[in-house]
Amino acid sequence: MTDFSPFYDVNLSYDDNYAKGPFGAFATALAGDGVDAADCVKDTPAASTTFLGHRVNLPFGIPAGPLLNSRFTTAAFRMGFDLVTYKTVRSRAWGCNPFPNVLAVHPKSVDGSLTPGSAELDEGVLADTRYEQPISISNSFGVPSRDPDEWQPDMRRAIAAAGEGQLLIPSFQGSRVGGMTTDDYIADHVTTARLVVETGADLMVMNTSCPNEGHNRLLCHDPALVGRITEAVKNEIGDRALAIKLAYIPPTEVSGGWGPDRQIVDDSALELMVRETAARGTVQAFSAINTISARLVDASGQQALPGAGRDRSGVCGRAIRHAGLDMVARLAAIREKLGLDYTIIGLGGVVTPEDYVAYRASGADAVMSATGAMWDADLAHKIKATVH
Repeated sequence: MTDFSPFYDVNLSYDDNYAKGPFGAFATALAGDGVDAADCVKDTPAASTTFLGHRVNLPFGIPAGPLLNSRFTTAAFRMGFDLVTYKTVRSRAWGCNPFPNVLAVHPKSVDGSLTPGSAELDEGVLADTRYEQPISISNSFGVPSRDPDEWQPDMRRAIAAAGEGQLLIPSFQGSRVGGMTTDDYIADHVTTARLVVETGADLMVMNTSCPNEGHNRLLCHDPALVGRITEAVKNEIGDRALAIKLAYIPPTEVSGGWGPDRQIVDDSALELMVRETAARGTVQAFSAINTISARLVDASGQQALPGAGRDRSGVCGRAIRHAGLDMVARLAAIREKLGLDYTIIGLGGVVTPEDYVAYRASGADAVMSATGAMWDADLAHKIKATVH
């Protein structure tokens, strides 16, 4: 068991975390007990790099997911995370999956990794409450959202709390409900983006990587539709930068298996996503990856998360590090091939400073950590101490 408290309490419901969190060191930072906001960035040269047109201290932070509201995001800023993403919002209130939402995940491999396309993902990966470092967890929330009447004023507070060289990044997505046409679905993305703009946000990230098209179907599996949506959203938000968050998109053809000799022969699926978005000027950044879907089972082989439609869950944390690095390297290769200048935000399994360095070396312009940061509130300070 860990000897410290994650800032999101996995033993409480999402609603209890929203109302009572954050916890651990984040709670201390939020309360200001012995924490001076100016001290949070003193170990980094002021505004030393540019991220999507904004000067930031270090291009490292927390992606959409664990920062539920302005209390969480403000605490993250105070703990030295300079890129802080407000959890994905919608045009309407949206409920959370039943508790529990987070379980510890234990892949069979020696290094604790899950390989995209492996049989283990369908046969079953052990999930329980033994939270151990390096941490991997289930991510089974269903992208809940408060009503805009609640999240808009809260997002304004979150934006205002950013310190010098820090940036609040709102995350949003469209909501597909019964009876919607494709045009309706696109329009809901536009409506939500407009609501985000009304908070004063200068940029935003659109989530295309969570099930919203039906059971275990992802929007990012349909590049043409993503292209239509991002064009409509970009027309609404104007010069504000738009990023999209992707799940792992496998290459079409590979030689050498999964390992050091692996060669990408055909990466047309990912390249098509780039051509439908960044190449057309509707997207300025890609955030990759979110999670890898796996069937989660308990020690007896039964479904680990209770309820219909929850036999599978997104897995995040150390288990997806190799896949995240792979996507970043491929996005970088496509960027060079097509002569584009989009920004790459690398995430997935970042739990140590060495992981930050590895992502930057693979082509990421910025790096983020959700699970790693949840269990190590000092991760940003550790990375700054390492790279400066």
